[in-house]
Amino acid sequence: MARSDEQNRLARERAREAILEAAIEVFSERGVAGASIAAITTRAGVAQGLVNYHFGGKEQLVVAVIDRWFETVLGFARVEGTPDEMLAAVIDGALTATAYAIPLQRAVLAMQQQPATHRLFAESEARHEVRATAAEDAVRQLFRARGAEDPALEEVMLRSTLEGVFVKFAVFGDTYPLEEARRWVHRRYGLPEPTTPIAPPVPLRDGVPRPRATAALRAEPQG
Repeated sequence: MARSDEQNRLARERAREAILEAAIEVFSERGVAGASIAAITTRAGVAQGLVNYHFGGKEQLVVAVIDRWFETVLGFARVEGTPDEMLAAVIDGALTATAYAIPLQRAVLAMQQQPATHRLFAESEARHEVRATAAEDAVRQLFRARGAEDPALEEVMLRSTLEGVFVKFAVFGDTYPLEEARRWVHRRYGLPEPTTPIAPPVPLRDGVPRPRATAALRAEPQG
């Protein structure tokens, strides 16, 4: 029986998403230069020609990965409530994204720094400028409501702190004390101690935390 137009549309969407998720994983493991279309489509379980069909080529696939990162970062949950409750939601949203989307974070971290892909990152940033500025201004308004002397600087420093946590977690993996770092940030801003873990849950650790890059040795890249 022939598939309906709706079934064909859903199949195309599934194939596109499978390619994008595979690209994120392979870029995270091998970098853009070391990632071949063959490796990506093998991981996705689709024909190589579908990359050109859905994206137009490798560079456009890189752009799609960067755009996915911006969509993730700018999609943090917003909550209604007091300035403190809203600030806690911003912090927890950022660190949840760090825990949940680590391959995406690693892939884009490399793209931000490599000359060959930095231009693509800058172009994606420009496309998301309006939403990024609105997100920054919303956090600055929170700090203004909390009585900060320099809300703009407070927003920059909060973002720098959260990005620093993300970089360390990307490097050190599950040896980095992410949940403890989250609680430290809450205390830094005089927020109540969290009562539930971030999702996916990252347990509190026994003993002294010692982040080590050797965590990467336990992760064997797949074909």
